[in-house]
Amino acid sequence: MTKPLVSAIIPTFNRAQPLIRAVASVLAQSWSNLEIIVVDDGSTDNSAELLHKRFGSRIRILQLPRNRGVSYARNRGFELSRGSFVAFLDSDDLWQPLKTERQLAFMQAQADILISQTDEIWIRNGKRVNPCKHHQKPSGSIFAECLPLCVVSPSAVMMRRRFFAQIGYFDETLPACEDYDLWLRTACRYPIPLLAQKLVTKYGGHDDQLSRTIPALDRYRIRSLIKIISSGILTFPQKTSALATLKPKSKIYLKGCRKRGRIGEAVALERLIEKLTS
Repeated sequence: MTKPLVSAIIPTFNRAQPLIRAVASVLAQSWSNLEIIVVDDGSTDNSAELLHKRFGSRIRILQLPRNRGVSYARNRGFELSRGSFVAFLDSDDLWQPLKTERQLAFMQAQADILISQTDEIWIRNGKRVNPCKHHQKPSGSIFAECLPLCVVSPSAVMMRRRFFAQIGYFDETLPACEDYDLWLRTACRYPIPLLAQKLVTKYGGHDDQLSRTIPALDRYRIRSLIKIISSGILTFPQKTSALATLKPKSKIYLKGCRKRGRIGEAVALERLIEKLTS
């Protein structure tokens, strides 16, 4: 088999119907030299059966024996992939037909780019919406913009294969905000340019979104901030900015811990933050 230039990796868990739509959008790409790897993260629905029936040998399916989380699924998909460029697609999103072709041309024209992302169309509860100002995607050296919230979308990125050797994999200990964590580790060292074309359709508002199924997501952002601050890779201005983001996020989370009686967790976090800021 000819080695593909681009590997499209789609992690999924119990999303059979939107998954079919996502895979079909990759097969409809104008750029054909790509492979599609679906990582079924222990689904208990009929995802695998539908994939085999609808797409057959046009895609590769990795079925994990049990649910291990999206980080684990993405990492295993990358290890199985063979492309010189790697792109991810969440199973509830889809790519516009020109996404691969235009983003690949964008990166090939700038050999020093390690990663890029495209702009997106947002669909919430079945209706198209415009992102508010603080959700609009920045471009270039965006570490400061990555601190308060996740401004890079897994479904919109493309990276060179060496990206993971230089940055590291998705953190498999994080059940959520794993993308926030990876983009912090990336943006503190490398630019993340934006191809300002809406080449991804991102769907939200459905019941199985992580933001709805996992409470207190800021606890994982706080863990990611503590990790990057402790890593020793930040410049002094970057560390100052990260600490300035950590303090208010922690203050709100600590208040919630005390309100719910998790005093030990609150005390341990306070001591850790005090150590980082001393």
